Amino acid sequence: MLLEIINIIGILLFVLIILYLFAIMPKLHRNPEGKKLDGWLYAHRGLHDNRSEAPENSLRAFQQAVEHGYGIELDVQLTKDLIPVVLHDYKLKRACKADIKVSEHTYEELRKYKLFRSEERIPTFQEVLDTVNGKVPIIVELKIPWKADQLCTRVSDILNRYQGLYCVESFNTFGLIWYKKHYPKVIRGQLSTDFIREKIAGNKFQYFLLKHLLMNFLAKPDFIAYHHVYKTGLSFTICRKLFRVKTVAWTIQSQEEYENNRKYYELFIFDSFIPKEKDET
Repeated sequence: MLLEIINIIGILLFVLIILYLFAIMPKLHRNPEGKKLDGWLYAHRGLHDNRSEAPENSLRAFQQAVEHGYGIELDVQLTKDLIPVVLHDYKLKRACKADIKVSEHTYEELRKYKLFRSEERIPTFQEVLDTVNGKVPIIVELKIPWKADQLCTRVSDILNRYQGLYCVESFNTFGLIWYKKHYPKVIRGQLSTDFIREKIAGNKFQYFLLKHLLMNFLAKPDFIAYHHVYKTGLSFTICRKLFRVKTVAWTIQSQEEYENNRKYYELFIFDSFIPKEKDET
């Protein structure tokens, strides 16, 4: 009797492990276009300094990234009148000292606010693409509170006319599923972190699924963009070592962090410093 119970438990554990591996399995065959993203360092929200005339996610910050030969990571969300604009926070409180939501105001209403006391204003996604003009690759983070259709449709309409190299990423798996369905050839990445440790408000069950990459079987991401602090997490490690998925580190903020993460990640999004390669003097 005891042996039978042990056998049943063993079978159940085996089935659970198989289901777990299936759930976290990313896209196994690498998109050849992804190689074009290699060899670049990516400036987080542009090459910026929020105390300067080139604050984060501003046209000047993107110009500086292009001038210095860095790829760019940026954030896109929708205004009330469904215009894709480039701004990280859903509210303007941090960037513009205005306690209002981007989604509740039109683009023209948002244009009156200046970014971090500079002369720069919130740019449209189209303005940013015109500024970059295909000179460096861009990582487009889709800021999706819940439903993905509206933002993904508007962003893809613009990107379809863009001649430069880009990929998309999002914390919201539904955005990646949308791209998988409508534009399967576009390189897409799953963003993740340890949401509970970061004390991010939200649904704990949803955060559990995202932290452990348990929605990969639906989104089939081409890469995993993971907060470098949690690089030893089990699901991320399995995706990296077993499934050999492309990995992107965010956000590296010192040379020491850069060196300590070189063996875990292939691409790096950096902020607050300029990474140096070992052979640089």
